[in-house]
Amino acid sequence: MCKINHLQTAEDGIIRCWWASDQPDYHVYHHQEWGRPVADDFQLFEKICLEGFQSGLSWLTILRKRENFRKAFASFNFNKIAEFGEDNVAHLLQNYGIIRHRGKIEATINNASRALEIVDEFGSLAAYIWEWEPSSPEPQIGKGDYSYPIPSITKTSQSLSKDLKNRGWKFFGPTTAYAFMQAMGLVNDHMQGCSSRKIVEDLRSVFEPPSS
Repeated sequence: MCKINHLQTAEDGIIRCWWASDQPDYHVYHHQEWGRPVADDFQLFEKICLEGFQSGLSWLTILRKRENFRKAFASFNFNKIAEFGEDNVAHLLQNYGIIRHRGKIEATINNASRALEIVDEFGSLAAYIWEWEPSSPEPQIGKGDYSYPIPSITKTSQSLSKDLKNRGWKFFGPTTAYAFMQAMGLVNDHMQGCSSRKIVEDLRSVFEPPSS
């Protein structure tokens, strides 16, 4: 594997962002999902929840457990998750296929109810989320590695995190918010020279954000 200027070329010859590493799981995720615009409510909710579960862990850990999470949390249908009770929490805490963290499990159930409130107000979770699409690239806010061209916190991610916190959402800080924005296509942070950058750019150019 060759790695130059935040890019890598693996054995398959595809140039990827450096973080895709040499793990096949990351290769598929990077090349087929990351950065592509998403307008499906349940997919957006899934990513919000999984970003919360990732806190303190690697994304690879979550990625490898993603199907288990989907089975455990009703395919992240927040209409169903909002009805989970203490019996569901107790069952999930015994599920070795997911991250058995009570706070994160309860946050997911709480956030499902908060998602329903957003749907009532905006028509869909997607309509709310895409209102936060930045009009242009934003610089890093606060502490960070300024030699690295991609930020981890921006003004918009701070504002999105704050707004959701005010709405009662949990486990969604500004760093998590920006990682979510990157993954769901609100920004295109594939590195210059990455084979996926132009693909995502083209998809974003024809994507019509849902409106409320």
